[in-house]
Amino acid sequence: MSVTSPRARPPANARRPDSLAIGQWQQQQQREAFRTALRALLMTPLMPASHADFAAVRQHAAVLREWFAREAGWTLQVERDGARLYKRAADTGDTTRGLPGYDRRRYALLCLACAVLERAEPQISLRQLGERLLTLAAEPALVERGLVFTLGTAGERRELVAVCRTLIGLGVLVQVAGDEDGFVRHADMTADAAAQHDVLYDVQRRALGGVFAAVRGPSTWPADEVPTTLEARLQALSADVVSGGALDSDEARRTAWRHHLTRRLLDDPVVYFDTLDPDMRAYAVQQRGPMATRLCEATSLQPEQRAEGLALVDEDGRLTGTVLPGEGTDAHVTLLVAGHLAHREAVHRDTVIDFVRACMAQHGRFWRKSAREPQAAPELAALALDRLERLHLITRTDEWLHPRPALARFATTLATTPTRPTGTDLFASPS
Repeated sequence: MSVTSPRARPPANARRPDSLAIGQWQQQQQREAFRTALRALLMTPLMPASHADFAAVRQHAAVLREWFAREAGWTLQVERDGARLYKRAADTGDTTRGLPGYDRRRYALLCLACAVLERAEPQISLRQLGERLLTLAAEPALVERGLVFTLGTAGERRELVAVCRTLIGLGVLVQVAGDEDGFVRHADMTADAAAQHDVLYDVQRRALGGVFAAVRGPSTWPADEVPTTLEARLQALSADVVSGGALDSDEARRTAWRHHLTRRLLDDPVVYFDTLDPDMRAYAVQQRGPMATRLCEATSLQPEQRAEGLALVDEDGRLTGTVLPGEGTDAHVTLLVAGHLAHREAVHRDTVIDFVRACMAQHGRFWRKSAREPQAAPELAALALDRLERLHLITRTDEWLHPRPALARFATTLATTPTRPTGTDLFASPS
């Protein structure tokens, strides 16, 4: 005969689950997931479905779409196989932006490669891509502007491979098989040998369609209205008011100012008030507190408000493409140069080279071997100044360097080892 045990009862003094606490916990989790998705889109605006945070982006797509449209005037498109945040730079004249190692020539090759892929089959080989790109590069309009591309040298083939690797990073190409290094080394071969040193790619058309992030396509300009200079073309491609009409209301002007400032704060390390026109500067000074609060709430960045401007500081460095402080020899030299330039008004480039050369005696034992040679000082100084310029900590006029106010935060930095200090000194600079 079996005996059924009575249902277990909780102790008399046990507390029931607090529904309010559970609700607050759920809201906190939702906020964290939203921040994770937003930060991921800022770092990876062309996001494939394989991205680790794509699930969070899909989950919060509606809220993210509304937030980006309201705060920055950016459009977000989220579909089953990827997401695209159509970011537009606030300052098209900033020469420190762009893909690493890219100049105007390589950007032209990237555009030509995308044009080839737009007409290609679902799969294409590296050699096929190169041959079709040669046809487009031979257009008289491009030749007149000095573009010469033949694939006849290892350097040119290396450029094509670099473009393909960029497209792989964007999710436009997926490498199926092959040897890119072999393609670079070998040019004139038999058909069988060429096949052994070729690469096969899958073309992801949806990702390819999302590469171009302009407001309007160049083909939409009437023949008599085509911009003639590069700067005019960049502005026309990204202008918010496509029709060219003026902002005819106070609300429209305030919205345009807010979008401009938000884009700069999310993409650039710091916004200096002296870089703004008088009306926008007055708006920025008045609204910097509420604006910083909204942006930091959404991104987990920390505001740094000073008389000269506003910066958003990235404490953990996960929303930063270019960091200071950082790890390694180049970052250590940059930190030393930053401390040397802080509180100075103008410094000649040769002075910085001499300073780096002098630092070798004290700090060279921490640097890589190639950086300890006296002839390495110009290269080390150039790398340091390039990083400081990209972080908007200095500006350049010919051979002269002009420190900016935010550089003062590194005035007392006397780093003795090439290590990365706490993240409180990291500016937010995703691009």
